[in-house]
Amino acid sequence: MKSVLRISALGAFVFLFILAPQLASAQHHAVTIQHWQIQYIPEKGSLDLPSSVEGDWLEADIYDPGTTLPRESRGVWIRLVLPPTSDWVNPGLLADRLYAQDIAVYRGEQLLLESTRAFAFDLNKLILPIGALSESSDLYIRILVTGERAGLVGGIRLDDFNDLSGRFISRDIADVLLGTGIAFLGLIMLICTGYLHRRQRSTWISLSLIALTTGLLMIFYSPLPYIYFEEYGRLLSYLFDASMFVLFPSLIYYIDQMFEGQFRFFTKFRYFQTGYSALGLLALLIYAVTNGRFFQPYYLLSNRIFGVLILFQLVLVLVLSIIHALKGNKNAITLSIGMFLLAILGTADMIIYYLSERTYTLFLWKFGVVGLMVTLVIILARRISADYGTLVNYSKKLELYNHRLERTEKLKIISDLAASVAHEVRNPLQVTRGFLQLLSGKSDDKNKPFFDMATNELDRAATIITDFLTFAKPEMETVSLLNLSEEMSKIETMMTPLAAMHDTVLLFRSQTGLYCHGNSSKLKQAFINVIKNSLEATGSNGKIEVSATAENDEVVIRVKDNGEGMEEEQIAKLGVPFFSTKAKGTGLGLMVTFRIIEVMKGTIEFRSVKQQGTEAIIRFPLVTAAEEPDSLSGTGA
Repeated sequence: MKSVLRISALGAFVFLFILAPQLASAQHHAVTIQHWQIQYIPEKGSLDLPSSVEGDWLEADIYDPGTTLPRESRGVWIRLVLPPTSDWVNPGLLADRLYAQDIAVYRGEQLLLESTRAFAFDLNKLILPIGALSESSDLYIRILVTGERAGLVGGIRLDDFNDLSGRFISRDIADVLLGTGIAFLGLIMLICTGYLHRRQRSTWISLSLIALTTGLLMIFYSPLPYIYFEEYGRLLSYLFDASMFVLFPSLIYYIDQMFEGQFRFFTKFRYFQTGYSALGLLALLIYAVTNGRFFQPYYLLSNRIFGVLILFQLVLVLVLSIIHALKGNKNAITLSIGMFLLAILGTADMIIYYLSERTYTLFLWKFGVVGLMVTLVIILARRISADYGTLVNYSKKLELYNHRLERTEKLKIISDLAASVAHEVRNPLQVTRGFLQLLSGKSDDKNKPFFDMATNELDRAATIITDFLTFAKPEMETVSLLNLSEEMSKIETMMTPLAAMHDTVLLFRSQTGLYCHGNSSKLKQAFINVIKNSLEATGSNGKIEVSATAENDEVVIRVKDNGEGMEEEQIAKLGVPFFSTKAKGTGLGLMVTFRIIEVMKGTIEFRSVKQQGTEAIIRFPLVTAAEEPDSLSGTGA
């Protein structure tokens, strides 16, 4: 029994919610009335019942609605024939688009609906139940306006009232929601203005105003707010006009900033546009204070003239966007695409609007605005990415600078210590050597070899002390003009046998005519240290390439090997006192190399990839053969 009840309930559910609506829609299709008759209402014409209307009726349809009013007319009568509506349970009528402020609907002499507006916005919609009738009947719609257009556009739809109610909202709700989202975004951006640097605020504020006013235009260009918030209709219409007067000066300012003031004519037009918009806002204020007393002058100022200015501005932006995009800047290209899309769609909207005698509803510009917003988001994301990359690069440079500063401080301490110790130790060694030579002359032949051995060891100690002094104060004994091609050839001759012992190929390539100032022996010492490190890193079957070229105003010498490579942390520590990647290394050789290159006014840089190899890049100032060498001396640090 329970199963039967469940099946029955399920069947009832399917019938009520699935089959019944389908059957109803199959039996009762919507009907669209595409033809009607119109008669214009003179300024002093009668507004009595439809039966009192005199004169000829003009034919109209969805293709030629006749919405442009003749001169000295204030509205229009619309007469149409309603078919029988008894097939619908709750029949209704929907006019999706009307140019109307005051509306009165009659069936015969019976008043069905009367609606009035105390503001000048003429986009309107009409929905009302009409009752079930078994016969055709005449329907009259009286429309009054204060502007130059009035009437029905797009036909009248007959259907079930509940279905029409959903359609009444759905056709315009998307614009309202989209406009609300864009306006909210613009408001948030405007609130965040205080967190920006002063130099960035003007552009940011203009972009925020573009988003805010664009969203408001989308919202208030829809008739829904004026229908559901009719008591605030006058305020909403003022906000619509004010948004127009703010949007286009903000847009032209933002574009001028993007163009970086390159087009002087465009900048002058921006000043004119801003001044005219300020005049428009003043006229709007006067119009609002006087309760619409000066409608015709204000309409001329805000619609006719301002519309032409907008059209000219969009065409101008379109041309300049193409010119600016050809210059190759990525952000400029992206922004120009958005501006191009907005300009071409907005221009098309305005042209169609005026060619259709202002019966066309502007909607293409909404797609242009969305496209512009997308390009602005792309530019913002690209700038954030670029800022992040700059921050990371700056952090790396700061870390490298700290390492160099730390190395310099350590070198200064070690240099001072080495110079002090070497100076203090050298004198006792010389005295000791002198006494040993004196005693050696008085000793017998049996002990003389021992005195000679002691003297030689003292000489070796003196050489080590000299090396420490070289590190501490690497002054060049003689500074001369060095021909790097010849110096590289000498170094190749010296290092080739050692490379052969390590079973490594050593290749030298040097551009001719490369000169720098320095000391030949010190230069050899520095490059021998670098090449020896490469030999030890490559092992057997290795390859080392040494090249010398001129780049800009520098001599660039590259020593590249295919050895084991180094990590980033190891590269950062190169040149730090007593740091070495070798198990038994002291790091003194590379320290001396850094000091020599520094004294010769050069720089050294290492690039390495683990298991792929290392490249040392040494740069010296490039000089001509005729230049006299300056004195090169160490800093003592």
